[in-house]
Amino acid sequence: MKKNHPHKYAKTLNNLCNLDLDKKRILITGGTGSFGQAFVQTLLDNNPLKTLVVLSRDELKQYEMQNRLITHPKFKCMRFFIGDVRDQHRMEMAMREVDYVVHAAALKQITTAEYNPFECIHTNVIGAENIVNAALRAGVEKVIALSTDKAVSPINLYGASKLASDKIFVAANHLSGSLGTRFSVVRYGNVLGSRGSVIPYFNSLIRSGAKSLPITDKRMTRFWITQNQGVEFVLSSMGMMHGGEIFIPKIPSMKITDLAKAMAPGLPHEIIGIRPGEKLHEQMITEGDSYTTLEFNDRYIIEPAFAWWDREPYTDNGATRVKEGFIYASNTNTEWLSGEDLKRLIGENNITD
Repeated sequence: MKKNHPHKYAKTLNNLCNLDLDKKRILITGGTGSFGQAFVQTLLDNNPLKTLVVLSRDELKQYEMQNRLITHPKFKCMRFFIGDVRDQHRMEMAMREVDYVVHAAALKQITTAEYNPFECIHTNVIGAENIVNAALRAGVEKVIALSTDKAVSPINLYGASKLASDKIFVAANHLSGSLGTRFSVVRYGNVLGSRGSVIPYFNSLIRSGAKSLPITDKRMTRFWITQNQGVEFVLSSMGMMHGGEIFIPKIPSMKITDLAKAMAPGLPHEIIGIRPGEKLHEQMITEGDSYTTLEFNDRYIIEPAFAWWDREPYTDNGATRVKEGFIYASNTNTEWLSGEDLKRLIGENNITD
């Protein structure tokens, strides 16, 4: 796969990341979201796909996406499919003759999920079940689902629903039998500049002439990854996967106060308190996970508890076991973003809104 902007996730472990996308049929759920649009752009720019299916339930976003991409030389491979992951029959129709599925559709706003629990469960949990059943019926080769750090020791419904989703995709490998369909999960932290995240929010306040920036807690830390890095990590994980793994990238942390200072050096901070369902720090690997976690230079892999699981393809290529009791958390991370790092990433990724 050609890469115009290679990241560490795209250029490591080449002997394991043998994903051949040439002439493949790929479907992405939630394809008009922030990740979906970056994913689609990367595939169009770098791969001679046979078909690239964008599935979402938003007609307007699909129309706008079509208009934006219609002049792309590989636009002819694109298909736009209106559908909801809650509808298994529709998912089965969408996955006909599809080779790979990337599942990015979800209800992601913490507060929205708390006030609309039935909707959250139907999309994030029952939707995951529908994706699994549809993929098995369609004979899809690989399915990789996007998760979140909030699924680890969850304290809000969004995180709990994504934990349930992760469990569904990992366990789905028991169901494929001779079909050979494989399911894995990618888990990572906050995405710089994604819709609803803190950077666009702070930008809007700064542009409107705000006298201060709201900070929930001055001790708060978060993991950060760029959208392009997330895309590359998903693709490389799909190339490595055997089924049942949870892939976690090694990414930097940053204090929210340092982020605010970098974006508006002269603006004071107003401490408003942690919101319901919000954590002070985020974890992506718990102490309990440490017993089944492998480490590469660029990522961690939580192994599934399957009798048939064989770690040798990973250990033979340099993976090592983490120490018992290891925890991967945003406040104890060994890699940190500085204010200058943040400004550089915002500029390189054209994060303006």
